[in-house]
Amino acid sequence: MLSLRRVWIQGLKAVFTDVTMMKRLLLLAGPPRTGKTTILQKVVEKLSGRGFRIGGMISEEIHNERTRLGFEIYDVSTGQRGILAHVHQPVGPKLGKYRVNLQDLNSIGARSIKDAIFKADVVVVDEIGPMELFSDEFKDAVEEVLASQKPLIATIHYRMKVPMIQKLKSREDAHLVEISLENRDQLPTLIAEEVAKLLEMY
Repeated sequence: MLSLRRVWIQGLKAVFTDVTMMKRLLLLAGPPRTGKTTILQKVVEKLSGRGFRIGGMISEEIHNERTRLGFEIYDVSTGQRGILAHVHQPVGPKLGKYRVNLQDLNSIGARSIKDAIFKADVVVVDEIGPMELFSDEFKDAVEEVLASQKPLIATIHYRMKVPMIQKLKSREDAHLVEISLENRDQLPTLIAEEVAKLLEMY
């Protein structure tokens, strides 16, 4: 007799595969602290290990002991890093206690996405959220990915209802992957498998 855990994992995989149906846009969404960025980083690692070229941007938190000071971004392909937002950022749009660094967001974040369209097999964006959407160049870069037919894996802000995110969710070639504490450990492998299958069809 199969264990309950094994049945649950098999069910999760079946549902994920059936619903995704080889869709090229995977949108990772979930409440704060559920591990969207960590899942995406693991997917990047798994796909890179299979020889696929991954490009785009990922964001990480900046901490000082127990305090979050801001966020940095890095180009997945080159490793170049910059500041997305910080409590001590002197200029830029303000969101809560942070100011957004549009210069780094444009020159590293948006540029990494545009470069990935031509140089990578898969584009990743972490995240499409309120800070990033202050940048017209970032929004243009995302639109260029959508028009390129290149596979995209992106994290999106939980519950945010702005035109770009609503547009992404409503696309026929997009699949919303809802992350929870229960499924987050299995998702990196499942997502990597689905994306690899899609790339083999190209």
